[in-house]
Amino acid sequence: MIAANQFWSLLPAEYAIPAHAPSQLEAQSYCERLARSHYENFSVATWFLPKRLRQHFFNVYAYCRISDDLGDETGSKQASLLLLDEWEAELNACYSGSPRHPVFVALAGTVREFDIPKQTFADLLTAFRQDQTITRYPTFDDLLGYCHYSANPVGHLVLYLCGYRDPARQQLSDLTCTALQLANFWQDVSADFDKGRIYLPLEDLKRFQVKEEDIQAKRNTKQFRDMMRFEVQRAREWFDRGLPLVGKVSHELALDLELFSRGGQEILNAIERQDYAVLGNRPAISKTRKLALVARAALHKLI
Repeated sequence: MIAANQFWSLLPAEYAIPAHAPSQLEAQSYCERLARSHYENFSVATWFLPKRLRQHFFNVYAYCRISDDLGDETGSKQASLLLLDEWEAELNACYSGSPRHPVFVALAGTVREFDIPKQTFADLLTAFRQDQTITRYPTFDDLLGYCHYSANPVGHLVLYLCGYRDPARQQLSDLTCTALQLANFWQDVSADFDKGRIYLPLEDLKRFQVKEEDIQAKRNTKQFRDMMRFEVQRAREWFDRGLPLVGKVSHELALDLELFSRGGQEILNAIERQDYAVLGNRPAISKTRKLALVARAALHKLI
């Protein structure tokens, strides 16, 4: 059996599991540094969350970030599967009281304070393992099954940190998180294909007469653009269905939810602006639009 240890070198050195656990303060600093250095469309622990929650969001983000990279950045399915197994062993150790990795040392306090079920974290690992073995989704329902593990747990974690545990809010969160995942899929069709994956449902490729060869050759045919128009509209509908969650949470969380939701919808707008021709031309939110979204949220907070 091949040990996972040899594969940690495929990732940033700071990701490796140390021989000895760091102190709580060192672990928290590690998570904050990782979160702040991986700025994506929007910062995870944004300005609008209460200060008392920021470290917990850093801890959760660090877990999600490294988990994602274990599944996506090794360049080897075998390496990813072995590293994800070792990562899950650390998750189990986090819940049993003996983790060594700084993420889990920091996360242990978050888990205790907010009574977060282990399965919520484990579900994300299910999605990243699935990425190593399943590269096509026959139907939209199959894709939703993947989002159940890849996106929806993140929303549940956010709700736990903000004091919400009820199924009704979780269901609305699932709609928003799935919509965000779909927006990212439609944005990254070419990048995902280069990794051997197609998240567009095969039933839709067949319906719109799009061939995988079109995606490979980055041919933005009329058929492909018609299909993307359909997919974008479907994602918009999921955003709309999840929108009522904003009115069912605290003002601070509502601002963050609105910011993330509008950020996802801006991705869809960017796809629309380039006439759905996303192959070889990844749609992106301009810095001006990002600042406008943040400014709008900040204005709401001041009001």
